[in-house]
Amino acid sequence: MMPSLRMLSAAASILLLALIVLCVSWEMWLAPLRPGGSWMVLKGALLLLPLFGILRGRRYTYQWTSMFILLYFTEGVVRVGDPGLGGRLALAEAALSTLLFLCVVLYARNSAPSRQR
Repeated sequence: MMPSLRMLSAAASILLLALIVLCVSWEMWLAPLRPGGSWMVLKGALLLLPLFGILRGRRYTYQWTSMFILLYFTEGVVRVGDPGLGGRLALAEAALSTLLFLCVVLYARNSAPSRQR
């Protein structure tokens, strides 16, 4: 059974917010590249670009977010080998971005005009 659009939208919103919190806290406090934080915190700010479209259920935002989020998956996979907490945070980033990818793709597919009855 396929999840409803409302469930997919709620899941995508929660996952995107969780990814924003993870990225900002990772690069500011938990395991920054440089002590005191780094410019890498801007990767969390970039996630604000799709936030309002995702929260409003705009299909086009879901479509381009499916491609955009792959950058975060790639970073997570590349940095998963980092020692200590950084590696675990990278694994969490890869997991969150994978789940977000699945939600936005399913939402975009199931909200297509050809699928509406």
